[in-house]
Amino acid sequence: MKLFITQILCFISISVLTAQINPGARQIAIASSDAGQADDVFAVFNNPAGLAQMDWREIGLYYSPAPFGMSELANGFAAYQEPTAIGVFAAGFMTYGFELYRENKFALAYSIRILDKFFAGMTVFYQTLSIKNYGSTGTYYLIVGGLAYFNKEIRFGFSVENPTRSTYGHEQNQIPVVFNCGLSYDILTDLTINIAGQKELDFNPSLRFGTEYNLIKYLTLRTGFSNEPGTFSAGIGINYSFLQLDYAVFTHQDLGLTHQAGLIIQFGSDEPRAQKIRNNLFPNN
Repeated sequence: MKLFITQILCFISISVLTAQINPGARQIAIASSDAGQADDVFAVFNNPAGLAQMDWREIGLYYSPAPFGMSELANGFAAYQEPTAIGVFAAGFMTYGFELYRENKFALAYSIRILDKFFAGMTVFYQTLSIKNYGSTGTYYLIVGGLAYFNKEIRFGFSVENPTRSTYGHEQNQIPVVFNCGLSYDILTDLTINIAGQKELDFNPSLRFGTEYNLIKYLTLRTGFSNEPGTFSAGIGINYSFLQLDYAVFTHQDLGLTHQAGLIIQFGSDEPRAQKIRNNLFPNN
């Protein structure tokens, strides 16, 4: 029994180290600096306000079977968004862990364009926790977010995760309260720079920086870094027709090196993502 408890505690400690990694190989490649960008379907899990930038359907799939060589950290995400005349609706799912320790998360999100270039969104999560021989439990919590365009090139985004401080049972702080904000700047038509900050209650703030460069029509290069914890990342995106295949390599100061991959299926034109959004939001420019 002591060995079992030790294994669980070690796993939970590693989980804390990796908990703030957002899903999507694209996001990981830019060090999760996309609070002010949030322009694909995985914004469900980060800043749902960004979903309303897109006027097309999208499906995202992400699975990491053994991060840092440990199958116990396996995690997978799926998300879908549906634009309508009254806003964008989305749904998502996450699973994380192994047979001794398992977290599952179900998400429903709504995002709307307000006024001209301001977007607001909210995701409602139902998250379950199951520990073998100790039972399972579940709770609801929220992410609320906003995103504003200062002009066609510069935007600012923010989100608050779990503002109600929901938790499992009577234990406090089982689900963290996290504040995110960031700027995203299209320096060139094909080059975007992101600067973001994240603050979890009772922990030091984390600064994040990422770049994304559309080298040619079908190939995107990405890189990023952060502190608290110290990470470096890089990746590529291969965009062809309705498919976007993303790959990232990611280093963690304590856990080492790992690789990630994800797939996004877009319904609509095959233009680059940034150009599709510009056409949607700035049709006369």
